[in-house]
Amino acid sequence: MNIDRYPDVVDANLVGTYPAVTKSGGGYVWDDVLEYRVWCHPERGADDLEEGSDYYFPFATYAEAVAFSENTQGAEEPLALIRQVEHLEEPKPGEYVHCKDERITEWPVEFLHRPRRTPNTIPDFLSPNAPKNRLDVLRGMADQSGKLLHSE
Repeated sequence: MNIDRYPDVVDANLVGTYPAVTKSGGGYVWDDVLEYRVWCHPERGADDLEEGSDYYFPFATYAEAVAFSENTQGAEEPLALIRQVEHLEEPKPGEYVHCKDERITEWPVEFLHRPRRTPNTIPDFLSPNAPKNRLDVLRGMADQSGKLLHSE
């Protein structure tokens, strides 16, 4: 795994200041990485620091988070806490809504391989001229024309 493929956080001085409870997943696009989190579970062997409850450690880089995760019993793989200034909701399969309310959410770090949102990302996705595989474009698996990209 190439740990350099994940971006550093937008402001290292704010790492650890975000709320523990956030949205989880969703939105399809991302604007900023706020912190990387490693959740620890006492029932899986992590030190009991919160009277039996799960807890996390925040990090400014993926490299720090993965090193901690790999060397800590009872720790999950890192998650990315991201900010979405705009995002997509899918209330029904195949029905998409452009949301302009800012939110923060935890994502699997692999989702950061998706291209960062630009001013045109969501309008292009919702356009009647969007390629049929428009989800592949959002997921970074196809270019803007819908042509599938080759994986490394």
